[in-house]
Amino acid sequence: MDQGARRIALFDTTLRDGEQAPGNAMRPEEKLDLALRIAELGVDCVEAGFPASSPSDFEATRLISQHLRGTRFATFSRTARGDVARAVEAGGVDNHEVQMVATGSRIHLEHKRGITAAAAVAEVTDTVAFARSLGVQHISVGIEDASRGDDDLLKALTESALEAGATCIILADTTGCHLPAEYGELIGKIRSWAPRPVRVSTHCHNDFGLSLANAIAGLEAGADEVQVTLGGIGERAGNTPLEELAAVLAYKSVELGLRADIRLEAMYAAYNRLREIIGLEEPRNKPIFGTYAFGTAAGIHQQGILNNPATYEFVEPSRFGRDRSLLIARHSGRSVLRHILGNLGARVTDAELDDLYRRHVAERPGGDCEDLSVVQARLAAELSVVPAAVGAP
Repeated sequence: MDQGARRIALFDTTLRDGEQAPGNAMRPEEKLDLALRIAELGVDCVEAGFPASSPSDFEATRLISQHLRGTRFATFSRTARGDVARAVEAGGVDNHEVQMVATGSRIHLEHKRGITAAAAVAEVTDTVAFARSLGVQHISVGIEDASRGDDDLLKALTESALEAGATCIILADTTGCHLPAEYGELIGKIRSWAPRPVRVSTHCHNDFGLSLANAIAGLEAGADEVQVTLGGIGERAGNTPLEELAAVLAYKSVELGLRADIRLEAMYAAYNRLREIIGLEEPRNKPIFGTYAFGTAAGIHQQGILNNPATYEFVEPSRFGRDRSLLIARHSGRSVLRHILGNLGARVTDAELDDLYRRHVAERPGGDCEDLSVVQARLAAELSVVPAAVGAP
């Protein structure tokens, strides 16, 4: 990683956005457990939840505020004094970022809120000033549906929020409708209206599968921070995945001129704890965290990996706490079979190799893949040998 690159901040919203996705609700103690694990990864801020929404989120915020050290925590509020007061009651003001959501598009003003643009600007001004009066030092205003907002409304919301004391503006591509160039243009506009030290943050949704690309475009256009979730968890198609952004920055820091200080090897364990809590099945082919993200059943790939893993791996599994896997299926070749026999110390003739290949690979019953270790154990029993080291190189 290029240590001379601009460091970006990572704001983790897993605890709130994870509850927007169908699944088991998190208990306060589980939120605390996850918050501590996520903080250990090196993120800059962990969002605790929405204290005004339920006693459970209020208690989770209270617990996190008491136990989180060295990492800022945030709460979510509407642009309403009551929500902010409840958030401060739960978490106090020390190390606490109060995040409130502003209405950023005409379609939301008319069809969701039923208010005018002037009213939306006025409530932001009032609520930010109220948070400041309570002693809150970190105040972020997230502009919902900013990607469909017009410039007049977005500029008015931004400038009124900053005049009232906000320290961060978050631009939400709420429906995931933007292309990277569009989102980068949006961030560039806000950056021009909100000069540093005000933070500009991205909040991208993945409806087109572009949340990561949009977040990177936002960073290149001047954003300082990305809101992320473990595994991209969130409503609908989810949000910018922490692990994918961290991987891009780990491998492309020089090209992007950006870096983040994240413990790559610890993310997978934290993600698995999240899955356990909310009952999320592990995806098969998701980048970094998918079951087979570092596995292959293709014989051509396997031959290269057995010779040198770099032939088919640009992203190294060990950096992310993962292991590579070679899977035996009908498309596997003789190379992987020779590898297994070598592990077993078994010597066979060419004819015997052909027979083993036919029975265990080419004409294997059923359509499921099997891990190399399973086939190795079966061959060890068949050939009456004791297996040595098991697994891929």
